[in-house]
Amino acid sequence: MIKYKLICKSCNLSFDSWFASSSEFEKLKKKNLLNCYKCNSKKVDKTLMAPKLVKNIFKQTKNSHEKISIRNTNKKLKEYQKFIEKNFEHVGENFAFEARSIHYDKKKRRGIYGTASDSEMRELQEEGIETEIIPWIKDKNN
Repeated sequence: MIKYKLICKSCNLSFDSWFASSSEFEKLKKKNLLNCYKCNSKKVDKTLMAPKLVKNIFKQTKNSHEKISIRNTNKKLKEYQKFIEKNFEHVGENFAFEARSIHYDKKKRRGIYGTASDSEMRELQEEGIETEIIPWIKDKNN
């Protein structure tokens, strides 16, 4: 999804709109399917947008309670990571294959973790294979 700031050339109204992709915007524009919600004019075009850059949420946060909450969340995630690394087998990018092997061959039951694409995760879910997505914080020393 992409958000564009649009402007109506007829009434000068500026407004935001979401599109599936930049090519989708161009397709709709070419087919003359974009219109101003105020005056219904078809003279709608993209306008200049300032990019929204988020460098570090921790540095941007001014509230000390929010900083403490972020620290606590990161600390808890790192605790989960250590537990997973200690108690589960890392299978890397073979996660989907290994999850299926465990699911369909009951003899191989064991805890695993690794990486899988969004499509692989959807396929596993469709097959009734239980998985969880856990945010992984990389160690700053690596």
